[in-house]
Amino acid sequence: MDISGHQIDIITSGSERLHKLLTLLNGAQRSIDLIMYIFANDEAGQQVQAALMAAAARGVRLRIILDRFGSSTLSASFYEPLRAAGASLCFFSKRWRSSYLIRNHQKLILIDNEIVMTGGFNIAHSYLNDHSADRWLDLGVVVTGPSVIRVRKWCEQLYAYTSHDDGKILKLRRLIRRWPISRSKVSWLIGGPTERLSPWARALKRDVLQARTIDMAMAYFSPGQGMLRRLGHIARTGSAHFIMAGKSDNAATIGASRLLYGYLLKRGARIAEYSRNPFHMKLIVIDDITYVGSANFDVRSLFLNVEIMLRVVDHDFAANMRRLIHNVTIESDIITPELHRSRAGLLTRLRWLLSFMIVSVMDYTVSRRLNFGLGENPYRDRR
Repeated sequence: MDISGHQIDIITSGSERLHKLLTLLNGAQRSIDLIMYIFANDEAGQQVQAALMAAAARGVRLRIILDRFGSSTLSASFYEPLRAAGASLCFFSKRWRSSYLIRNHQKLILIDNEIVMTGGFNIAHSYLNDHSADRWLDLGVVVTGPSVIRVRKWCEQLYAYTSHDDGKILKLRRLIRRWPISRSKVSWLIGGPTERLSPWARALKRDVLQARTIDMAMAYFSPGQGMLRRLGHIARTGSAHFIMAGKSDNAATIGASRLLYGYLLKRGARIAEYSRNPFHMKLIVIDDITYVGSANFDVRSLFLNVEIMLRVVDHDFAANMRRLIHNVTIESDIITPELHRSRAGLLTRLRWLLSFMIVSVMDYTVSRRLNFGLGENPYRDRR
């Protein structure tokens, strides 16, 4: 859609996301900035690596930031050829220190300082195909327009920090705290560890406090009590609709979400779980405001992880995103209060509570190794 001088494209297909990403990389003429949580050495990762190598060979400037924890499976034999080709590549939180629990959870590609591609997807085959059994249901967003200059500045600032000041948490906090919250119809918001709310969390809180309706498709949902109460108020006085993950590679996050279902259902919220494939969307629609990007609706994404979110204020765009959420709901399991109560036994609730506590502290790549007997979807047979 064309919004306030911006072209915004939403890509729901994994194969189309890979095709678009490779097209952008192969078309780059001057520069590529790539900031990624997970970069895997698999079929998709190797295709992206080849496109980056080809770009470097034709003189394109490459700057790459990978999260050391999220991309821990990469060996030097995979990324050293990129450095040898001329790429400037560095890792976020590469050493044990006070900032080690903070993750660079962004998924961000900037081409020629003109085109941004972001969303929930990582560079791995499960996020970038439509055929494998473990493929994620996710979103990609491609944006051009005047606000892209803010993304360029962010890439420069984060690369300078990661290259020279990685681990210095006070400098990271200062960098995020100073990020401006724009009132324009299309804007970019940064999240991360700050003494108070980050720009992304602050803007979200302001919009939630004024909301009449909220529709959310969220892979990992485990907010704190304050935000949960605000969502309950919207459900009670207006309309609140949530799609959560019923299938994931991280069973602990599913349990953490289910712990909160009872509170929301009692206040009139509508809840569904998507179980056909692993679910990884990060999409929030509040009245006429849409948020889409890398951040989950959990404690880590609201307060700890470095995140980037696109905020769009437009009635038609919000309506389109609500239709997308509705279409996913049709393919999901509806969670009624009666069904939820029938499954929420004492032992199960204890497992959910433990899951909530774990995912609030641990990195996703750690918590996904923990199951607590929650790997199955207890609602599936009661659809």
